[in-house]
Amino acid sequence: MTTTAAAVTSAYGAHAMALCAGSAVWLAMMRDPGVRRARVLFADAPPAPRRTWGRSLRLIEAWERLTETARKRREWWCVPAAVVLAVLGSSVLPLVAGAVALPLVRRWLRKRAGTREAERGTIAVAALCGAVVGELRAGREPGQALLVALREGLAEDGSAATGDSGSRLGEAEAAVLAAARFGGDVPAALRQAAESPGMGGLSGMAACWRVAVDGGAGLATGLERLEAALREDRRRREELRAQLAGAWSTVVVLALLPVAGLGLGAALGAEPLHVLLHTPGGLACLAVGSFLEAAGLYWARRIVRGGEAA
Repeated sequence: MTTTAAAVTSAYGAHAMALCAGSAVWLAMMRDPGVRRARVLFADAPPAPRRTWGRSLRLIEAWERLTETARKRREWWCVPAAVVLAVLGSSVLPLVAGAVALPLVRRWLRKRAGTREAERGTIAVAALCGAVVGELRAGREPGQALLVALREGLAEDGSAATGDSGSRLGEAEAAVLAAARFGGDVPAALRQAAESPGMGGLSGMAACWRVAVDGGAGLATGLERLEAALREDRRRREELRAQLAGAWSTVVVLALLPVAGLGLGAALGAEPLHVLLHTPGGLACLAVGSFLEAAGLYWARRIVRGGEAA
């Protein structure tokens, strides 16, 4: 009897536990529809998941704006670097160095951007010569051939959709288009456009145009030779840049050696920043080392630039 009572008690206990578990599951399942129904009826505020997604999207947009600003104004990275060094070294000298380096880095970045823009201009002039030659070979008149070539350049660069009219010839492209469309002085417009960086080949195009108009010479033949000369000059510059890549790499490695030495000293526990920024001998070494670093960089850059000019 005792065994039977114990079995019945355990069976009732199992049934009770199953009933409680089922009730809990049912309440959990019915809770979400009720909550959703209440949120639909009394939707004064957005749901929590939407707020989370909205906050995440705002953070992503802010990060994208920050990265875009950092790409456009890379010289301002000198400021946080100077602040970090000032905090680590407990000195204002890194802040002064960062303030001095800011305009120098900005000037260097602008010069690099100008060099890249000039290279793109040279490529654009060669492509324009080839396009005009193709249109002339197809039987078009010189003005119409130039007009079609410029329009094709706009379509390829995608500036027709954005409203940018300076895809190939820069700011003077509107004058060249007007001269080609309405029978104006095309050589004068081309010479004006040749004043832009990297557009020097347009002066040769203007000379070919003037000779073809005044003397009746073949414009297509002259433009073909001009295009070949521009492409050959670009090929030589690329070869020279490839040959000087090793020299530039050596200059960069030598320039970063003092920074590597400071990092190695900090890793060994020597506190090089404290020694350089807070002791008379360290300040003297910092001044002499900075002067020698600048002089070495200038001399190495002059050697490499001399090779490029030659």
